[in-house]
Amino acid sequence: MAFKGAPDSVALLLFFVFWYAGNMKYNEYNTAALNAVGGKTSGLTMTVATMQLGVCAVYAFIMWAVKINPAKIFGLQMPEKQDVPKTTQSDLIKSIPLAFCAAGAHAATVFALGGDPLFGQIVKSAEPVLAAIVGTVFYSKAPSFYKVCCLPIIVGGVAFASLKKGVDGSYSLKFDSTALIFGMIANAFAAFKGGENSKLLSDKGVAQRYGGVGNQFAVTQIVGFVILLPIMFATEGSLLPKFIEKLKTDSSLQFNLVMSGLCFYI
Repeated sequence: MAFKGAPDSVALLLFFVFWYAGNMKYNEYNTAALNAVGGKTSGLTMTVATMQLGVCAVYAFIMWAVKINPAKIFGLQMPEKQDVPKTTQSDLIKSIPLAFCAAGAHAATVFALGGDPLFGQIVKSAEPVLAAIVGTVFYSKAPSFYKVCCLPIIVGGVAFASLKKGVDGSYSLKFDSTALIFGMIANAFAAFKGGENSKLLSDKGVAQRYGGVGNQFAVTQIVGFVILLPIMFATEGSLLPKFIEKLKTDSSLQFNLVMSGLCFYI
């Protein structure tokens, strides 16, 4: 009998553990990559965000080349076969809104975490609230009663986490404007991304030609990278020679840029 690995219930728990650990490591590598280019005032945040998606694109092409997706190894299960999707030009055009929202959510998140990693994550945790509003207003998909009941808890938790104890013992709201603004932009993009994802996969033909969520995610990252490239050149193109020179010589930037991209993808 072929080895199938851990039961799905165990794998699910392990996936959650590795997702949480990967998220923490992404924050660490992302912060280190931004610091390597000069921090949030360097003017290279969009470049770092775009190059992270570039790493994702390279990883996706490597998976298609070897025809294996190793993600299930994290759940102690056998890796899955992943062939190149049979998507058509029409399918790719239909995928652009999803990729645009995914790219926007990623770039805005990098800006938010560059402002203040801790507060940026606190703001990001309010994403389900915006997802509920966007789903109801724009996609006619209102959340269930139980999900609505959870929203006040999320809002209260975000507000509580934002409080900081002062030297006099009193609590006050602590926030970073960059993390707040870009965190909310990221939440909005992520909310629309969820709606566009459901809309895209509702087309059974598109879903079948993608051949699984692994391929859909890979294509989304590749198209997202292509979308961010012109924005990067338009906003930070004048600083690109400086970035390239630093990338050639700074091993810390090289390592943390690649690892942040891999952690984001995986």
